[in-house]
Amino acid sequence: MKSIDTLDLDGTYSYADYLKWEFEERLELIKGKIFKMSPAPATRHQKIAGMLFAEIWQLLKYRDCQVFVAPFDVRLSRFDVQSEKEILTVVQPDISVVCDSRKVDEKGCLGAPDWIIEILSPGNTRKEMDDKFDVYEESGVKEYWLVEPNDEVVFVYVLIEEGKFIGLKPYTIGQALTSITLPDFTIELNQLFDKK
Repeated sequence: MKSIDTLDLDGTYSYADYLKWEFEERLELIKGKIFKMSPAPATRHQKIAGMLFAEIWQLLKYRDCQVFVAPFDVRLSRFDVQSEKEILTVVQPDISVVCDSRKVDEKGCLGAPDWIIEILSPGNTRKEMDDKFDVYEESGVKEYWLVEPNDEVVFVYVLIEEGKFIGLKPYTIGQALTSITLPDFTIELNQLFDKK
């Protein structure tokens, strides 16, 4: 395995480059720039991701929408692409819900999932709240949840007709959160954050 340090971290790369890499570190590309992924997430992060995945999967198992958990490559582009060299963003959201089966292939998802959930961890907050927020908005993700385990809050953003995210009121302990994309999916935040 090569080290990521052999790359020019200021360079611009495409999905075609990404497919050739065999690094031990997991990477994401955002607008052609390399972002190292955080080391293995903490146990609490994994429990939250696992619970959300299980609950959503249970709801979707007999439906057309599909749910995926990281690592799962989501290739995003602002335009219809003809080659892997034209894709400059490849991310691995914690949870992706895709309702258009034509977007799913053996490499992951090509195009915007309908709903993305990211769970914040130390070291990834700026990337999730700034860089990924922008590419998710630009590519047309309809619903974006940011889960903050330390503060036990979920921030929800929905895409409006103008192609911009608007933030809803933050959700905290004692409240229930319902998906815009899947209106019959509701989760109690006490359950999500393992509060009795």
